[in-house]
Order: sequence, then structure tokens, then C-alpha cells
Amino acid sequence: MGEERYGEFVLVRRHGYVAELVLDRPKAMNAVSTEMARSLAAACTALGADRDARVVVLTSSHERAFCVGADLKERNSFSDADLVRQRPVARGAYTGVLELPMPTIAAVHGFALGGGFELALACDLIVADGTAVVGLPEVSVGVIPGGGGTQLLPRRVGAARAAELIFTARRLEAAEAVGLGLVDQLVPDGADRDEALALAARISANSPVGLRAAKRALRLGHGLDLRAGLEVEDAAWRSVAFSGDRAEGVAAFNEKRSPEWPGE
Repeated sequence: MGEERYGEFVLVRRHGYVAELVLDRPKAMNAVSTEMARSLAAACTALGADRDARVVVLTSSHERAFCVGADLKERNSFSDADLVRQRPVARGAYTGVLELPMPTIAAVHGFALGGGFELALACDLIVADGTAVVGLPEVSVGVIPGGGGTQLLPRRVGAARAAELIFTARRLEAAEAVGLGLVDQLVPDGADRDEALALAARISANSPVGLRAAKRALRLGHGLDLRAGLEVEDAAWRSVAFSGDRAEGVAAFNEKRSPEWPGE
């Protein structure tokens, strides 16, 4: 299992074809500082270009928190000009996770609030344990969710439910969060990382070309009318139909063996 560090606060661990992207600022409960945001964006850029990374799992090194959001202590010292300069750096972290081309899974325990929950929402799937507490409390401190929350949450739970959660700034415990669809899978306390990595391992057995194309079709087709969505799907199908992975998948099926994906 290899490791690579990006700055002081972000770590990437390898588990075969699964890359674990670790938020590693435990002294601040993974509050996203400017430095941490820059490192997270850099790690995502590297992972996006890595042909051996078929699935990414976003985890936390803090035992009581996934991520508590933006570093408000740092923000408190900012001038208006500082805040303007920092905005593209912060956005780069959230869009870095959101735009990863392979399937992504967030493993959530403890607090996942504000920008912390937005990092989870940027993933395709969210696995949470019973200690998870999620929410977008930004309006309670005079701002709005700015890491994608106003766009990603309604895509999960619908416009009215997202409005209620954002306007009230309330926190949800794990059972309610899974019931409303804010998280996808509820697992025993302390098992979120292991379960997310196990799910990622199952996904990574499939064609990396197929996985990336399926994610592209899902993301680009969302919100389109059916006819336009089917055109997106057709374009994604054409991108894989003549690939080495498709040829290997068909051959392996007919030869009753496990495929050895060329990844192209």
C-alpha cells in the first residue's frame, strides 16, 4: 500500500485500483484552510490523470469528524481582498473532488458540516456510520453554501427539502440523514471507512473505461430532457464501444474467466 502526501494536510493511499484520498488535518477537525484547499485540488488533479485509480474513496484521519467545513478562524483574519483572493482556491478543492472522472465514495463519521458536507456531496456515493452529523449551516454565520451545496443537495433530495435544510441551517443525525437521502448507506459505528473501501473494491473490478463513461453519462445527462439525455448516453456508449476494455469484457465473458482490463 503506497502513500503520497500533498502538502501537510492531504494524503493519498493506494489499495490496488482504489485510491484513498485522506483529509488529514486532525488538529482542526479537518477544517478547510487555504493551504488544505490548495493541496486537495492538487491531489485531485493528480488522481484524475492516474489510469490506475479506478475508484476514489474520500476519508478522514480524525476519529470524531469527517470535516467541519471552512476554517473560520483563518477567515476571521481575512480582509475583503483576502477573501476575494481565496475564493478561487477554495472552489478548486470542491470542484476538484466533483470533477474526478472515476466513481467517488465519501466515508463519513462524526461531523460533516458546511464545506465538509459539500465535499461528501461532491462524491457519487456517501457511506456514513451512526455517529455522522451532517448539515449546511452557512446561513447561520451570514453566508451561503459555497462549495456546491445549493446545487448538489437539491439534486439529491429535491428543491423543497434542500431549501428547508439550507434555510434552517439544521444538523441531521445519521438515521434521519439516510432516511431523507442525504447519505446512501448507513453502517455500524466505526465501519464507514472499511465499508466504503469494500464497496470501492467491488466497483473497481469493473472496466475502468466503462466506469468513467458511465459516470460521464450520469453527470452530463442529469437535468436534461429525456431525448437530450439519451444523446448524452449514446455519445458515452460510442466512446467505449470500440475500446480495448469492451473487447476484453466480451472475450472474458465468452471464455468464462475474469477480465484483465487494458483500461483503454
